[in-house]
Amino acid sequence: MRKFTFLALLGLCLWKPVPTAAQQLIKPERSDYQTSFAIVVDKDTYKAAKKELEAYKRVLEKRGLGAYLIYHNWDNPEQIKNSLQQLYGKDRLEGAVFVGNIPIPMIRDAQHLSSAFKMDQRINWQRSSVPSDRFYDDFDLQFDFIKQDSLNKQLYYYSLSAESPQFLQLDIYTARIKPTEGPQFIPRIKQYLQKVVQQADQKERLNTMMVYTGHGYHAESLNAWAAEQVALREQFPSMFTLQGNIAFLNFRMMKAMRDSYLSQIQRPDLDIAIYHGHGSDDTQLLNGYAYATAPHPSIENIKRYLRNKIQNVAESKGDVEAAKNRYHTWLDVPLSWMDNALVDSVIRADSLENAGADLHISDLETATPNAKFVMLDACDNGAFHHADYMAAHYAFSPGNTLVTLANSVGVLQDIWPNRLLGILQQGVRMGNWFKQVAYLETHLFGDPTFAFDTDNTTAAAQYNTALQNPHQQEELWKSLLSSADVDLQNMALQQLFLIQGDKQSAQLRDTYFSSPNMTVRLQCLQLLSSLDNADYVAVLKQAVHDPYELTQRLAVQMMGEKGNVDLIPALLEATFNYKHMERVASRIQNVLPFMPNKATEQALEQEIQKVGHLSNIVSWEEQLLKSQLKNEAKLLKDYGQINDSSRDKKERFFSIRTLRAYRYHEAIPYIITLILNENEDRDLRIHAIEALSWFPKSYAKQAIIEACQSLTGSNDLAIKKQAIKTLAILNCKGY
Repeated sequence: MRKFTFLALLGLCLWKPVPTAAQQLIKPERSDYQTSFAIVVDKDTYKAAKKELEAYKRVLEKRGLGAYLIYHNWDNPEQIKNSLQQLYGKDRLEGAVFVGNIPIPMIRDAQHLSSAFKMDQRINWQRSSVPSDRFYDDFDLQFDFIKQDSLNKQLYYYSLSAESPQFLQLDIYTARIKPTEGPQFIPRIKQYLQKVVQQADQKERLNTMMVYTGHGYHAESLNAWAAEQVALREQFPSMFTLQGNIAFLNFRMMKAMRDSYLSQIQRPDLDIAIYHGHGSDDTQLLNGYAYATAPHPSIENIKRYLRNKIQNVAESKGDVEAAKNRYHTWLDVPLSWMDNALVDSVIRADSLENAGADLHISDLETATPNAKFVMLDACDNGAFHHADYMAAHYAFSPGNTLVTLANSVGVLQDIWPNRLLGILQQGVRMGNWFKQVAYLETHLFGDPTFAFDTDNTTAAAQYNTALQNPHQQEELWKSLLSSADVDLQNMALQQLFLIQGDKQSAQLRDTYFSSPNMTVRLQCLQLLSSLDNADYVAVLKQAVHDPYELTQRLAVQMMGEKGNVDLIPALLEATFNYKHMERVASRIQNVLPFMPNKATEQALEQEIQKVGHLSNIVSWEEQLLKSQLKNEAKLLKDYGQINDSSRDKKERFFSIRTLRAYRYHEAIPYIITLILNENEDRDLRIHAIEALSWFPKSYAKQAIIEACQSLTGSNDLAIKKQAIKTLAILNCKGY
C-alpha cells in the first residue's frame, strides 16, 4: 500500500520545487476538472508545432482534463520527473504524454521488473539496458544516475537503487508521440496531432477486433489459440453478436499472411488490432515455413531451409563446401538439394519469399493502419530509443490509428496480454488501462487519453476518476464485484487487493473456486501469487487443471517458482493428462527439473499407478525416470561443485546466471555457501546474491533471506547493496 502512503505524504509536504524559470508552463484554461494531464514537449518541437499542440490541449480540456503544456530544452530526465511530481502533488495529475525529443531513461539493474529481459549487462549498454518511462510514471522508484550515452545524447543510464521499492505500481500513465527520426519527424507529429483533433468528436464504440497469431507463438499451440478466443468472448460478449465483429487470423491459414494482415489493419471499421508473435525493431514475423504433410511440399521446405543456410555461409565468407557436407551428413539429405543455393535467380526468389513471410517497416510505410488501438505483443516492436521502430508506423501514419502498445525490448510469451482489456469498452481511458498492466518494457505510443464511447458516460467518468485515487473508492470496487462485466469484476478485485492486501486472501480463494468465469479465476490466481500463502497453494493445485489453457500454463510456471514437494503430485498429474497441450506440456517439461529430484522420483512411482488407462505408460514412465536422473546428475555437476575455486570462473559464472531463468531450488544451499564465503571471488559473490533474488516464491526463500541479512553488515559496499536489494525483492508483495 505504498502509493496510498506516498499520496498522503504529498498532502503534508510537497516535493521540493526545482527551478522552473527556463521551463515554460501553460496552465489549464478551465478550472472545473477532477484530474489534470501534462503535455511535455521539447522547445524546438513546440516552436514548430505550437498550433497543433495548443489544439490538442483544447481537446484534452473538452474531455474534462486540466491540461498543462510544458516545454523546455530538457537537459536530463530528472527535470521532467520533478515537474510531473509537483503537478501530481499539487494538481491531481493523472497522466502525461511526451512529444518530440524527450530524454530516454535507460534502466539497468531492474530486470526483475520486466517480463522476460535478462541480458548480460556486461555487453553493449544500449542493448543491455531497458528503455523505460517507468522512470517518469512510477514516482516511488529510486534510481542512481550513471551516465549519458556518448553517441546518442537522448539516452540517460540509471541503476535501480537498492533502497527503491522493487515492484511496479504506476502513479500516473505516460505515452510518447515520437515518429521516425528524419525530415518527416516534425510533419508527422503535426499530422498526428491534427488527426487526434479531427477524431476527437467522433463517437467510437468498441465493437470490432482482429487478433493475429504468428508462427512460433505459444509453441504454435492450437489449445492456446482456441482458449484466447473463448476468453475474449467472456471479456467482449457483444463482439460475438450481430452488432459486433471479431476476426481471428492464424499463420497456418495461408502460406503468406502478409496481405491478409494488412487488409485487416486497414479496415475502416476496425477498433482494436492485436498481434501476437515474434518481432524485432523493424519486423513482425507473420509466417514461418509453409505447413506441409505431403512429400513434395515437405521436401521443398527442407530445400529452402538448406539454401538459406548455404546463402548465409556464403554471405559471411565461410566454407560453403564444408557447410554443404555438414548438412548432408547431419540431415541425411542429397547434396543436389543445395546445388542451386547460390544461383542469382534462386537467391532473389528465396529473398522475396522470405520477405513476404514477414511484415516490415517498408510495408507499413505504404499502408494506412486504421484500428484505433493496436497491440503489438512482440519483442522490440516499440524500441523507441532507435531512430526508427515498428510501432511508430501505426499511430504516426496517415491512417486512423490513435494508440499503439509495444515493447521496447523482449517480452515474455507466457503472460496475460489481454488482462483487463474489457474495461476499454466501458469508456476507461487507454492510459488508465495501461497503468494497471504495464511492465518495465511496456509503452504506449500516441494519445493515452483516448477512450472508446459508451452508453453510460457517467459510469465511465466515475471509473476514470476512481482509478486516480483507488484507495478512496473501496465501496465502488465492492459494488463492481457483482457486475455482469468480467473485467469490471477483475478491475475491482485488483483495486481491492491494493487496498486490503493479505486481508483479501480468503475472498480471492473463494472467488476462484466459485466463479464460472475463466478470466476472473485467472485474476484471482495472479493476485494470490503475490501473497504466496496457503490460499495461493490451494488454488495453485487446482489451477493446473483449470479449463482455461493460459491459467494452466501459468500455474505450471508458478509451481516451478515455488518448488514445494506437495505440489509435485498435481504437476505430475498434469504431465500425464495434458501432453496434447503443446505449450502446457513444454512448460511442464521445463519446470519438472526445478522440483526436488528424489521427491519427484518417489511421487512418480505413486502417480503412475493412477493412470493405467494411458497408452504406452511403461515407456513414458521410463522416459520420465531417465529424465529425472539426468536432471539430478546435472544439478550435482553444475552446482555440487560450484564452490570448487579450481573450476573455471566462466563456468561457475554461467551456472550462477542460469539461476536467473531456471529455478533449480536444490542449488540454493550451494549458492548460499558461496555468497557467505569471504574468501570467494568477489564478482562471483555479487552475481550469486543477485541470482538468489530470482527465487521470491521458493520453499527455500527463508534460508536466502537469513543469508542476505547476514551480509547487510558487510564492509564491502557492493556486496552490502546487493544483499539489501535481494532482500527487498524477496520481501515485496506488490501492494
